[in-house]
Amino acid sequence: MVSQQLLGMRKNIILSFRFRNSFPDVNDTLMLAPADMPTQPLDKSVSRSTLCKITGLGLAGVARLLAGASIRWIASQPDTCQRVYFANHTSHLDALLIWASLPRQVREITRPVAAKDYWSRGALRRWLAEEVFNAILIDRTDIKVHQSPVDLMLRQAGETRSLIVFPEGSRSTSGEVGEFKSGLYYLSKKRPEIELIPVHIDNLNRVLPRGEFLPVPLLSCISFGPPLWLERDESKLDFLARARRAVLSLKE
Repeated sequence: MVSQQLLGMRKNIILSFRFRNSFPDVNDTLMLAPADMPTQPLDKSVSRSTLCKITGLGLAGVARLLAGASIRWIASQPDTCQRVYFANHTSHLDALLIWASLPRQVREITRPVAAKDYWSRGALRRWLAEEVFNAILIDRTDIKVHQSPVDLMLRQAGETRSLIVFPEGSRSTSGEVGEFKSGLYYLSKKRPEIELIPVHIDNLNRVLPRGEFLPVPLLSCISFGPPLWLERDESKLDFLARARRAVLSLKE
């Protein structure tokens, strides 16, 4: 009887030893109380991404509601191909409203280009610009020859991201479209295969007038025009004038 009990104990010890060596993590876990169980660390990037997407959807809806924006595509259609959307500049809502006017799939790959001195003013603005809109912030006070804004934009855009730019450089106070700066020309010269989509924003300077903080609900219109490219041997002045006319032609 005793020998049989000893034999049974020996078998149990051998089986237990084999089980623990085959599945060490399971056995270690079984030895812990529930309060001591190891927990997986929260993936902060996933959490932040979800929050940013929800915030982006909400802001897109609010922007369209406040601006009462109607959206027109003239001789072009939304597309996920790499593009540069260039528009007249009338208020701080311009980039947000163009971004919000794009379909979700296009919006997710489109990065507004914005002034760092404005969007870095305060933690909330910086979080919105960098995390929600995925904007490219340009420091207008520290332009370097070896690190131009155009080079920065192209590096950040890579081969797949689209951009939203404002060739006037600063917001218009009169509502008229000013002369285009040379950045759009050099951008298209360095990446001539990228589609350039003219965009005209109408009436948004009255929705958020210069110097005001709270927007005024008014009707506005966002018009997207046909693509254009830099033509062979086209001069900088001719190209910029043609690009400006493309924006003006979309005005109702």
